[in-house]
Amino acid sequence: MAAKLIKGTEISKQIREQITKEIEELKERHGVTPGLATILVGDDPGSKVYVGQKEKACGKLGIYSERTDLPANTSEQDVLALVAKCNENPNLHGILVQLPLPKHIDATRVIDAINPEKDVDCFHPANVGKLVIGTGRFLPCTPHGIMELLRRSGIDTAGKHAVVVGRSNIVGKPIANLMLQSPPGGNATVTLCHTGTKDLATYTRMADILIVAVGHPKTITGDMVKEGVVVIDVGVNRIGKTPEGKAILAGDVDFDSVQEKAAAITPVPGGVGPMTITMLMKNTVEAARATLA
Repeated sequence: MAAKLIKGTEISKQIREQITKEIEELKERHGVTPGLATILVGDDPGSKVYVGQKEKACGKLGIYSERTDLPANTSEQDVLALVAKCNENPNLHGILVQLPLPKHIDATRVIDAINPEKDVDCFHPANVGKLVIGTGRFLPCTPHGIMELLRRSGIDTAGKHAVVVGRSNIVGKPIANLMLQSPPGGNATVTLCHTGTKDLATYTRMADILIVAVGHPKTITGDMVKEGVVVIDVGVNRIGKTPEGKAILAGDVDFDSVQEKAAAITPVPGGVGPMTITMLMKNTVEAARATLA
């Protein structure tokens, strides 16, 4: 029997409806319009698409959006100066610097320069530390989206063995932390695998919940999972083009073989992807709400 699809597009729509109501309340009761600054340096095609999607989401939800596109040869000091300006702007509650940055710019310095209270990506060390100890105001967007997918799909994580494949600072490490934290949500036993893991399939076959974020198409195949596993596929890999020129996408999981054994699985596209931008919007609203305290 084929797996149940965990449809991020539908769950994202539900959350955005809630966010819209929260934004309307902030505007009507407090005269506050949540504001998001996006900073794009260079002309990376993927980054342009992502920033455009974020800008579009702001427009649909009623979030004020201030986008700045800078040429690839912009100096690090100029980027830091722009971040400082956004930090001081009371109309901007969230700041997002699109990664990757050109090689001559130290991404760590730029992220460290963002006011943690406006760090809606949750990349600042102060926010990462709070995430680890369970006191964070924000949660990183993709991991938070994964947690919502599980919760809203009725998947109980407590006491389950969650195996995370991938140790990036953006997905792997934070989702591992969220899955092991005390309820609500999480409370799982977590194994974190990476490129140094020997015999990866030994661990993935033990997973009750398998979260894969490695950036390589079809890394996990059907023979690497057990019957009844819940699979969250974070990967979005371009593996070709249709005759019409449209990109052909594949996840980090071999969907066709794994879905035959899984109880539930996210598709690519339409799984984790829609949740990431939605949780960014949610963080921006939370940052705006925090200014009322």
